[in-house]
Amino acid sequence: MTHEVSLAVLERDGRWLLQLRDDIEGILFPGHWGLFGGHLNAGETPFQAVNRELVEEINWAPENLLVPWFSNHSSTLVVHVFRGPLCVSLGQLQLLEGQDMTLANLEELASGAIWSPRLREFRPIAPGLDIVLQRQLSDQD
Repeated sequence: MTHEVSLAVLERDGRWLLQLRDDIEGILFPGHWGLFGGHLNAGETPFQAVNRELVEEINWAPENLLVPWFSNHSSTLVVHVFRGPLCVSLGQLQLLEGQDMTLANLEELASGAIWSPRLREFRPIAPGLDIVLQRQLSDQD
């Protein structure tokens, strides 16, 4: 069975908004940094899913439409990645899922670990985020 997810690369001043996933047993990559987003519900388009997830996870709906960037397909997972500007400050977002959020630049992402202001420690990035980072770097070439 193939699952589909939609993720948002929200950019502000050259940095991406990241979510620190909860430390809950049974979820994918607990305690890792990733992008906001999640699974598609039955009958939902990737665009609808990413916008729903942003409201559910940070209580924010983008003023500007998110643009489809790319999709990545494997035998069990289809990942739809959207991107757009984050036009509000972190203080205007309400973290409803996850244990922290932060903005990170490409150099920090490439390091493989990001500082959590709330937990006051470095946490690793989720393996799937590498695919998005590599796409960004290849688009810059």
